Amino acid sequence: MKGNTSKKKNDRWKIVIGAVISITIMIAIVLTVIEKKEVANEQATKPDIEEQSKPTIDGEEQNNSSQNEESNEQQPEQDENNVEEEPTEQKPSVEIDSGGYPVTHVEPTEPMYVDGVMIVNKKHPLPKTFNKGEDATARAAFEKMAASAKNEGFELVAFSGYRSYDYQVTLYTNYLNRDGKAAADRYSARPGYSEHQTGLTFDIGEKGREDLWLTSEFGETPAGQWLMKNAHNYGFIQRYPKGKEDITGYMYESWHYRYVGVELATAIYQANTTLEEYLNIQ
Repeated sequence: MKGNTSKKKNDRWKIVIGAVISITIMIAIVLTVIEKKEVANEQATKPDIEEQSKPTIDGEEQNNSSQNEESNEQQPEQDENNVEEEPTEQKPSVEIDSGGYPVTHVEPTEPMYVDGVMIVNKKHPLPKTFNKGEDATARAAFEKMAASAKNEGFELVAFSGYRSYDYQVTLYTNYLNRDGKAAADRYSARPGYSEHQTGLTFDIGEKGREDLWLTSEFGETPAGQWLMKNAHNYGFIQRYPKGKEDITGYMYESWHYRYVGVELATAIYQANTTLEEYLNIQ
């Protein structure tokens, strides 16, 4: 009987011990599960590596943002209507004498060109050294025009063409001594300011009517009228038209024609204007 009783007690202890072990294992499993959940939750709330490196930068950005807001608050708003414009650079004005020329002559190094056209007037002189002689294209155009005029019964003559700087000195000085400065400046260019020095200009008259050369009356003759109406077809413009002295600087010269090419001459003729007005120059 004792043997059976001891056996039963041993079996009971085994059961108790097994139960305790089982409970311990279960508790351990439960604790492990709870710990893993907590770790997972902590990792879920942590930023990525890149985000972890940003706290100081974000802090700086926030500080900068705050500083910018403060500086913006301190700066007064500008009135759009009261914005001060930067002054534009203005070219110094050139003093002009009574004859229409600059008081102080500035010797140029090169001729002035506008849209490929050489400009010579009282504001824009040529260098003393400009000495290319008569332009061959301009001469050919005149000969062609003279041939057409001859078919209409008019014999045109280019009695004055290219003039050197030195020759213009002599010519202007003679007119100055004869008529005085005020009168000479209306019809004769000072040295360096003459279109004749370009080699592109001709003083034109009619053969047999030499008494009308260099006179406004030539423009009233049939030959002068034909020239005025047809010169543009050969590339010439009447350089100093009637009523334009305040623009060109010279009195009306019915005989003075400048070669500029057919296209430009036609445009100027059709616009009934001057070279200065057409090219918008002084």
